Amino acid sequence: MELFRITSEKYSKSLTSSGASNRWNKKGEDVIYLSPSRSLATLEMIVHRNFILPEIPYKVMVVLVPDSEGLIKTIKTSELPIEWRRLEAYSQLQDIGSDWFLQMESLVLKVPSAVIPLEDNYIINTKHKDYDQVKLIKVEDYFWDNRLM
Repeated sequence: MELFRITSEKYSKSLTSSGASNRWNKKGEDVIYLSPSRSLATLEMIVHRNFILPEIPYKVMVVLVPDSEGLIKTIKTSELPIEWRRLEAYSQLQDIGSDWFLQMESLVLKVPSAVIPLEDNYIINTKHKDYDQVKLIKVEDYFWDNRLM
């Protein structure tokens, strides 16, 4: 399946992880967050950044991820705390993601988007034995619509 990530041009040359903590991982756990569409990737980036500088060139990374049975673990909203989208639930969600990461349960963790809960995002475990199957297949220019700012 093709998944998407929007990043500054500086970080668009290869699939790397900063190891920073986020909603579904703790600090030092090298994961890559991807979205199933360019539009959801845009929304996710806007809400997770304190500011966007349109003068910085951004790129869309198009990533090919295997969707074979056994390589994807899905987390459903029904399995999450009631207020899972709130900041107060971060530690609980980080525990879920950290357990998945450390146990190497699957290459991919499919999680509901906190921005659009009826859509999903995908988290790649860069330490998983099948990570070599994840491929950056294309990098596209990204166009900022100023109405988003």
